[in-house]
Amino acid sequence: MAPRVAKRADEEPGVEPPGSARLRLSAVLSGFAGLLERERPHWFLWWPVLFGAGIALYFGMTSEPELLTALMLPAGVLGMWIAAHRLYYMRLLLGALLIVGTGFAAAKTRTEWVRAPVLERQMGPVTVKGVVTLVEPRSGKGQRLTLDVISLGDLPADKRPARARIRTMVGLDGLKPGHTITVKAMLGPPAAPSMPGDYDFGRAAWYQRLGAIGYARSPPVLDGAARHSETGLGQALGETIERLRQEIGRRITAVLPGEQGAIATALITGERGAITTDTTNAFRDSGLLHILSISGLHMVIMAGAVFVLLRFLFATVPAIALRYPTKKWAAAAALVAAAAYLLISGSSVATVRSWFMTSIMLVAVLLDRPALSLRNVALAALVILALTPESLNDVGFQMSFAAVLSLIALYDALRGHLALDPTVEHGPFRHAAHFMLGIVLSTMAASIAVAPFAAYHFHKSQQYAIIANLIAIPVCNVFLMPAGLASLIAMPFGLEAAPLGVMGASIDVMTATATAVAALPGAVSFIPAIPVASLVQMVLGGLWLALWRHRWRYAGAALVAGGIALTPFGDRPDILAGRDGRLVALRQTDGTLALVMGRGAAFEARRWLERDGDPRQPAEAARATTVRCDGIGCTADVKGKRVAIARAAAALADDCREAQILVTALPRPDWCSGPATVIDMKALKSEGTHALYIADTGLVGIETVNRRRGARPWVTTWRPAVRRNALRSGRASDEAHEPSRADPTRPEVEDDEAKP
Repeated sequence: MAPRVAKRADEEPGVEPPGSARLRLSAVLSGFAGLLERERPHWFLWWPVLFGAGIALYFGMTSEPELLTALMLPAGVLGMWIAAHRLYYMRLLLGALLIVGTGFAAAKTRTEWVRAPVLERQMGPVTVKGVVTLVEPRSGKGQRLTLDVISLGDLPADKRPARARIRTMVGLDGLKPGHTITVKAMLGPPAAPSMPGDYDFGRAAWYQRLGAIGYARSPPVLDGAARHSETGLGQALGETIERLRQEIGRRITAVLPGEQGAIATALITGERGAITTDTTNAFRDSGLLHILSISGLHMVIMAGAVFVLLRFLFATVPAIALRYPTKKWAAAAALVAAAAYLLISGSSVATVRSWFMTSIMLVAVLLDRPALSLRNVALAALVILALTPESLNDVGFQMSFAAVLSLIALYDALRGHLALDPTVEHGPFRHAAHFMLGIVLSTMAASIAVAPFAAYHFHKSQQYAIIANLIAIPVCNVFLMPAGLASLIAMPFGLEAAPLGVMGASIDVMTATATAVAALPGAVSFIPAIPVASLVQMVLGGLWLALWRHRWRYAGAALVAGGIALTPFGDRPDILAGRDGRLVALRQTDGTLALVMGRGAAFEARRWLERDGDPRQPAEAARATTVRCDGIGCTADVKGKRVAIARAAAALADDCREAQILVTALPRPDWCSGPATVIDMKALKSEGTHALYIADTGLVGIETVNRRRGARPWVTTWRPAVRRNALRSGRASDEAHEPSRADPTRPEVEDDEAKP
């Protein structure tokens, strides 16, 4: 019998030769490196994405890192990047990590730069003295004042907030930025989210150095000193600009009273506080809200009008037009006009972005160089994120850049297909049709780009935005904004009435359009809160599609599709217990929420219903028959669990014996050991709103606002005013916990401080 000869490993069926896996990996990496190398001209477009990823990493942490740690992170990566100068793949990876680490360090540095005390609990009535930095009219009556605080009761300097925002019910005539006032107010820390994962006004307030929010108990009193003695040059300049904005708003409303004046003021100065809620909702539901927010559309019309007008005027004088670079002169004047409009418009993120991009293009005209649009977007995003990293969390930043990126990507894709042939004579109808087609395509592209952000932040989708924009955009482009520019030019001469009249008529057309479209059946769809992972995947897919130029870009479509597929899988809480115990929501068998509401909880209830994708009003949701209530509490069954809501001490005996889940704004008695899960006054004070998830196994998971926010500088414990004597006497919780007069987050005081 012949001896058996052993085969080599590479001859055995199903066995790979040694090193084949390494060769395949090397081939994959080489192919990937080749694709990246072909895209080298577009690498810079990913810088703000990576920088933003570092910022997102910082804000996603549940504990605050040390400043030295944050600064050493990019420094360490930089050292490794220098050391790996011969390793291509490693150097590429370390370069990306360096940008991420720099974004992380920038966010932490910004947090420390703006650090200022925040009130730890409610105070009031307390005397506040401060310098007015901003005066915002409110719809209906009163003003909202932002103060640089000089003194606040008897708080020492290390506990005193740098700034306070106070709502007054009665406005002070003639009050201007720079005036020093004294006012008696009820104050508290900035509002926490209404539920885990909701908009965090406290974090936004931190970066504005707002440490106290509240409302005045009496009209403010103008102090004898016209200006605080320590006012610096920068603050004085800011106050001058705010005075100018206020005067422009006054001149506008003198000609256009009411809603016309409020909208005209918003379009010129960016101050939207006087616009009524009904009008804002109509513009939002019709898809026209972007017109009320100064952005690229307004900036381009303003700067472009100056550029075109000056070029036309120069062209009428041949002696100038033939001898001098009038195009550059017009570009320089438009550059100044754009900067002036930025200053008087309030300098929001969207306005800064559009000003930056417009300025780059005008500078390109001055230098006789072409402007690269996507590079402009990337550069603008990088500068804004470097200076104000917190802008990444701002819905205006997200939607503004998403819309612009989609429009530029669409323009690049269709540039050679839709442009009219300049060598052929085209009639007015062809030009009009081309203009309308541009509006339709632009609206579709922008609507698709911002849809994930609208779903995540606002939980709504507008179905007829194209119809509304087809009517409103031509009115805005042709009549409204040119009339606004003319009114600004005419104001120094007192001749603004005529152009403002044109603005008023244009505003009436747009408002009527918004109201009619918003009233159409099915104009708005309500969307339940989508998971963060879904939003992130859709955003990354969109960026992959828009920023790369070769065929592998279409892999982004798969990422977008995967993100859309994840949208229905967000967890919805079975029980919600509000931060002060006045509001509790219970999931019914049909999937909707039943509300148990106390007084002053309507706004928080609306936020809960919006996040649930529920179009009902709070009053309707509070009439559910699945919840059984009497004078001292309520009971219901949720997924087989008996839930009790104790409003008075008299209800605790039965509830502690029979309930499996107890929610109460009272302290939990020591003898109450029956319920497996108890959410009481102490828990609500320290953790804020509680969200309870009941698994099929019967286990109860709990997520809270402060646990979700983590131990961050802007997180304070919310402490409602509690009348201890009422608790001891056993009177109803509605009496003991009626909306505290010291609660600055009452919705009737300031709704917009609890939403994006």
